Amino acid sequence: MLGYMSAGALAAVSVSTLGATRDAWPVMRPVWALLHVAVLALGLLLLASGRQPDWRFGRPPAVLATAGGWAPMSGPARAGAAGLAWVAWPCGLLYGALTMAALANGPLGGAAVMAAFSIGSLPALAAAPLVLKRLTGTRAKAAAVRVAGALLAGSSAWALGHGVWERVLAWCST
Repeated sequence: MLGYMSAGALAAVSVSTLGATRDAWPVMRPVWALLHVAVLALGLLLLASGRQPDWRFGRPPAVLATAGGWAPMSGPARAGAAGLAWVAWPCGLLYGALTMAALANGPLGGAAVMAAFSIGSLPALAAAPLVLKRLTGTRAKAAAVRVAGALLAGSSAWALGHGVWERVLAWCST
């Protein structure tokens, strides 16, 4: 909940800042489009492969954990760090809630919107591991990843194409 609330407060402050600097909006459109293209590519990769990508780049995690004196986290610290990072997960529903938080009247309003979203989504997030444990065999797990990839790719494709057809029709009618 703390991660969600922090992201909601940040979203509300960011939109307020962007509202004050309206001249910068056209610069952000290509960045927004590239972000959605990357998420679309991830969704298509999940759909095609049926497995999550291996995000380890370079050395294996065991080598990374011992390099430079870093030790792997365990116990409540690991769970807390995962909870704080959960807001970075590519989820259309989560980003829809962040959009609502961005429209709030300030950082406290944005945090309150995300706290409500956190409480509302808690039952589904608590049930997800139980459902995943019931999936047995690689076929069932691959099917679940493919469905998630299709939904992710679909939401990104919608975001990329949203508003395009209205502009095409407006241009063609003139």
